[in-house]
Amino acid sequence: MSVLPNQPSSRLDFRISPEHKALIERAASAQGQTVSNFAIASLLKAAEEAIHSETQRVLSARDGRRFLAMLDAAGTPNAALRAAAALHTTAGDAGARRTSKGRSRRER
Repeated sequence: MSVLPNQPSSRLDFRISPEHKALIERAASAQGQTVSNFAIASLLKAAEEAIHSETQRVLSARDGRRFLAMLDAAGTPNAALRAAAALHTTAGDAGARRTSKGRSRRER
């Protein structure tokens, strides 16, 4: 999250049952927070956990060793990679090729 305090500028509106609202109000009070602050903190934590669980993978020790071995292994380029390399090397003189930042060497 940002180091600077976020200035609220957007809204989330939803309806919940009176029982759920009472439970949330009780939890917020127990934490010494307003309902809004408690709800925002809870939603942000849940969002971060959901994103983390979708973007992180845990490998077993065996699978981790296999993965690292595959990274270390010398591979051979397939036909598609060879064709792409051939297109790149014939696409113009080396001085005019674009860098990863989109500028040619001459433009720098």
